[in-house]
Amino acid sequence: MLRIRHEVNGGPEVLFAEEAAVPAPGARELLVRVEAIGVTLPTVRKVREGGGPVSFGGEIAGRVTATGPGVTAYAVGDRVTGLCFTDAYAEYAVLNTATASRIPDGATAVEAVALVRSGLVARGAHGAARVEPGESVLVTAAASGVGSLALQYARAGGAGRVVAAVSSDAKADFVRSLGADEVIRYDDADWGGPYDVILDGVGGDLLGPAVRALATGGRLVAYSSGGGTVEAYELLLRGASMIGFQMRAVALGKPDLYARWLRELWQLRDAGTLRPAVHAEIPLAEAARAHALIEQRRNLGKVVLVP
Repeated sequence: MLRIRHEVNGGPEVLFAEEAAVPAPGARELLVRVEAIGVTLPTVRKVREGGGPVSFGGEIAGRVTATGPGVTAYAVGDRVTGLCFTDAYAEYAVLNTATASRIPDGATAVEAVALVRSGLVARGAHGAARVEPGESVLVTAAASGVGSLALQYARAGGAGRVVAAVSSDAKADFVRSLGADEVIRYDDADWGGPYDVILDGVGGDLLGPAVRALATGGRLVAYSSGGGTVEAYELLLRGASMIGFQMRAVALGKPDLYARWLRELWQLRDAGTLRPAVHAEIPLAEAARAHALIEQRRNLGKVVLVP
């Protein structure tokens, strides 16, 4: 099978394709013939900034071809999606049943990859912020796979004002089409606050101005891999709070909640409330091109690799 790897850290140019043996599923695992792979900013960052080679994790979708010991809820032939922690950039991947879910009839693998993982993160961040009807919400990385769905969640949840933060004016029409009332750029001197809620998918140096844009009693939910630091005094000054959210903790630690959110996602998709946006479908062998799109912040929605 074809698999994408890297041996040294760097930009997209360090990625290469190789032939590898098809893996075997272990206990409570599924072997999936992959039809779509989601490319994420955390994975792109690990390739450039990590301490050495990392196995590509990411969301996948496809059809089960084998099951490991202890698997009772899935069978060969089932169409599934979920988060794969190792070797996701491949024609076959091993998926733990704890993060797996079925793809409904009528949905494509690409749509599942664009909706499920990003939608779960958007849903979780929105819930962690305890957004109340009428409140103002700022979403950073608003044109990303997660951000584009977070905008729609904020609008569907009754936010009184939804603002999208993006890296360039070229993304303004896209985020407005998803429900943003206003659009700001990260380098704007005035972020248009204060905001009751900020959902941050960027991190790093943006955390400072984000906290300063919070209203009294505001909540900043950080769900990116970008790190960064916050001055405690800035939170104290506003009586504000900062909350960290990680989807993996929910998937592995709260399976009932994870399952409920999954059902809700597909219901909102069926109702037309959530519209997953796909920027491009790129052949697996051209993974470097997909990483370049993410790294250069040129994507409008999800970037998907297709074996």
